[in-house]
Amino acid sequence: MSEETRSETYAELAATGPYGVHPGHALITMVEPHPGHEYAYNRWYEDDHYYAGAMAMPWMFAGRRWVATRDLQLLRVPEKSAVAQPVTAGCYLSTYWVTDGRYDDHMKWTVAINKRLNRDARVYRDRTHVFTAFQDHEATVYRDGAAGPRDFHALDHPYAGLVLEVIDAESPEQRAELLEWLLSRHLPKRVAGSPAAMVTVFRPTPLPGDRMTYVKQVEGVDTRVTLLWFLEADPRECWDPYFTTPEDPPMGRRELLAPFVPTVPGTDTYVDQLR
Repeated sequence: MSEETRSETYAELAATGPYGVHPGHALITMVEPHPGHEYAYNRWYEDDHYYAGAMAMPWMFAGRRWVATRDLQLLRVPEKSAVAQPVTAGCYLSTYWVTDGRYDDHMKWTVAINKRLNRDARVYRDRTHVFTAFQDHEATVYRDGAAGPRDFHALDHPYAGLVLEVIDAESPEQRAELLEWLLSRHLPKRVAGSPAAMVTVFRPTPLPGDRMTYVKQVEGVDTRVTLLWFLEADPRECWDPYFTTPEDPPMGRRELLAPFVPTVPGTDTYVDQLR
């Protein structure tokens, strides 16, 4: 056995534990590169961090990056958001799926690898984490029932856009009511006949105490709900009326509704349109 890579240990680990394809967990991270650092940040994240800090890790089986150009940023609501201050902050969004039942295993690796990347000067400093949280999957609502891609396909299927929605309930008890309202009444009605093929619903989990200091602890662990709307149309083409007049949740407050389009891997497409 190699002392450097411990190859035999991998064979032991592969023989135990869950290994389904269901996205039981997600990492959803919205980041703002500091002014003047947009190109450098994009190249670092796409050329190094997306792989070394995410996709190369055990049990993180799908990922996709999204971007909000200035015109997309200006569509965001509400003006006063508990998630982003100002509401236009956070022009890049990365989304990753983690295998159901493997959250603890993945977190042990991700904390360790990020400490190593930090030590080896492979972490880009000129950026701000606006909204970064690991999340537990609650449910997925499909527009077309059993037809079409499933949620485990969502980050590989060529969707034209994504909308990040964050809702805060007033209490943990009301979050249970909020989830019931979303899943039984609100979301099935909203996706019907819409450009959204599916909506994935998540609940945030607290980050470990030994996380990197540049990532703030997750807020609203007991009260927040995060939704990802996967669109078959550019959000600029369907924002009105599908996202301009959403029904307000009766037991909470919508703190962010933010549209994105997919990045074009290997390019700096859209970087000159962020400001």
